[in-house]
Amino acid sequence: MSAASAARLILKRLHEVMASRAHAQAKLDAVVEIIADSLSSEVCSIYLLREGALELYATRGLNPEAVHVTRLALGEGLTGTIAKNIATLNLAEAAAHPDFQYRPETGEEKFHSFAGVPIVYREKAVGVLCVQHAEPRRYEEVEIEALQTTAMILSELIAHKELVDDTEALAFDKAPTEAEVMEGLTLVKGLAKGRAVFHQPRVEIDQVVAEDIEVERQRVYRAFDKMRDQIDAMGREPEFGKGGEHVEVLETYKMFAYDEGWSRRINEAIDSGLTAEAAIERVQQRTRMRMREIDDPLLADRMHDLEDLANRLLRIVSGQMSTAATQGLRRDTILFARNLGPAELLEYDRRRLKGVVLEEGSLTAHVVIVARAMGVPVVGRLPGILARVSEGDEILVDADRGFVTLRPSQTHHDAFESRFVRNREKQAAYAKLRDVEPFTRDGTRITVMMNAGLRDDMSMLQVTGADGVGLFRTEFQFLVSATLPQRERQMRLYRDVLDAADGKKVIFRTVDIGGDKAVPYLNSDIGERDENPAMGWRALRLALERDGLLKVQARALLEAAAGRDLSVMFPMVSEPWEFDAARAIFEEQAAMLKTRGKLAPESIEYGCMLEVPALAETLDLLLPRVSFISVGTNDLTQFLFAADRANPKLAARYDWLSPAILRFLARVSGALVGSNVRLGVCGEMGGRRLEALALLGLGYRRLSITPTSVGQIKELIRKIDLDEITAQMQAWLFSPPPDMRAALEQWAAARDIDID
Repeated sequence: MSAASAARLILKRLHEVMASRAHAQAKLDAVVEIIADSLSSEVCSIYLLREGALELYATRGLNPEAVHVTRLALGEGLTGTIAKNIATLNLAEAAAHPDFQYRPETGEEKFHSFAGVPIVYREKAVGVLCVQHAEPRRYEEVEIEALQTTAMILSELIAHKELVDDTEALAFDKAPTEAEVMEGLTLVKGLAKGRAVFHQPRVEIDQVVAEDIEVERQRVYRAFDKMRDQIDAMGREPEFGKGGEHVEVLETYKMFAYDEGWSRRINEAIDSGLTAEAAIERVQQRTRMRMREIDDPLLADRMHDLEDLANRLLRIVSGQMSTAATQGLRRDTILFARNLGPAELLEYDRRRLKGVVLEEGSLTAHVVIVARAMGVPVVGRLPGILARVSEGDEILVDADRGFVTLRPSQTHHDAFESRFVRNREKQAAYAKLRDVEPFTRDGTRITVMMNAGLRDDMSMLQVTGADGVGLFRTEFQFLVSATLPQRERQMRLYRDVLDAADGKKVIFRTVDIGGDKAVPYLNSDIGERDENPAMGWRALRLALERDGLLKVQARALLEAAAGRDLSVMFPMVSEPWEFDAARAIFEEQAAMLKTRGKLAPESIEYGCMLEVPALAETLDLLLPRVSFISVGTNDLTQFLFAADRANPKLAARYDWLSPAILRFLARVSGALVGSNVRLGVCGEMGGRRLEALALLGLGYRRLSITPTSVGQIKELIRKIDLDEITAQMQAWLFSPPPDMRAALEQWAAARDIDID
């Protein structure tokens, strides 16, 4: 039986129950019998959120004496986990799940398989619908879809008081009022406060069951046509005609908008008896379920794009098209969304938009790249937060630590305001250093450059007074593109970046994709899963094997820098021959341009990143070939410690002030003494005050860091006596203290050097 057939059968029998004169509990008892029979399941149970806990309201197959006795907190057991995460579970062996909790009064010990879906009302889980079976098996997809459809119908019936008498005791329409602190993932650092605003107004699905299936189908067809017209129109806007990252994102949206499989699944949901709005929502639930199972960050980001389009389609079909951006922000705002597209973020008034909070989100998401360029703090990975916040709630965002405070108490306010004021005073002081050159107390000039990856980033050169761009990540253009960026598009980006730099040095890192930065448009073997993608087939390894990729980029860079100086840096060089091979490709392209009579760069200098420890063993062979070396501390540290920096369990081992990493960095610095090769750092380490202090003591005189860190590092430099910190670092490296970080903090405090 198909999902549509099962749902129609359930719906027909539910109508019969609703038409009866039975009391509420009898109707609920009949409902679980209907669902169990329709899905051939031995157990069917309905839990509803009552007075803060999930209470068993009806069951077939479990001990009937457990009804209105068994109660589970949110997050407790499998049922509580479903409600807390608003997520579906489908398990062949329930007891094997880490959240499984046995409740003896239910008599469920003989059942193995388990499936449960949340009963959702206005984006809040208000209950859970579960089925169980003695035979260990995963439920079929059609069965899960039938459960999801049934849960939507139950939500409507319960909300309209057709199944439960005491709805006042349930969680329907009750907005939280207490202060609450939620911890998520820092996506873009910063502090912000404001009032909660939903990016998209909540579409209230008041009617789940269709009165006329064909009418609903035509509504969806019209909505698809309108959505596709909107996306095509966006592509014709002047700002998108310039090319760049937004064009690639729109191409991804267009691919999904015309996907027949997506529209077919929505039509199948309508066939099951749902309204257009309910059908779109049910397909979205399926998408969210799959998103939680995806490990590949880039593929997950593509699913986020599909979710964004589904939200747009839902707004069209319901006639609620406006977003908070089109309505305009009237006060300092913290924007809430499940996901957010980069083009949508750019629609907001930057004067009012203070922070963004996402239920989903990842470090590689398109919106994070844009938010970082805009200087907007972002916290993500907060499942269920949309259900816990109301429009207009006061919000505090501490994206430095990943905390979001909803409806803060006075105590929360005081603590945050203290940090906020200190941070604002520091930023004002740092801003005054924009035109001040960073000399140490003993007169040594330190070069402070910034990292970038977008056109929009380049405006920060003037704002911060950075000496140039020490790392321009050219892969950003590739990562946000639905197709391989053509040479002309790459050239326009690089030319615009050089124009914006206005004579300041820009070091372009050649494309670093593959491995943990997979792109979908190259051949399938790039997408093969590496057991350790950070050390897999990526960056220069990929570019040399696919030399056409590097040839096109070389040509684009050479043409963009015509008549100007060009600095090129190769990533993830393991051995000198890789550098030689990459440089040869550039020189071959330069020679070809010369034979064609085209204007070449005034000068070309080549360098490489030192992030693979093996390269340090061949520096004597490499130095005669390069003009500069930039240490990539992010990858270098995880390679040295064999510790994945994305794994929170290994965070304590990923310490830039460990004697091991400091000794390694000191050895690299020492190897360059007496050479004409410039040495710098272009990782996060250089943007942290305490770590930057250590780097200066190890002999590093060039730092390339995030734009927001430039001011504070310039201020730090002006407080340092290089001879003093150099002598102290040498002493510590010879005989390391038990806690290098604590020792350096004490040294800085004794000299009135603030390291926060």
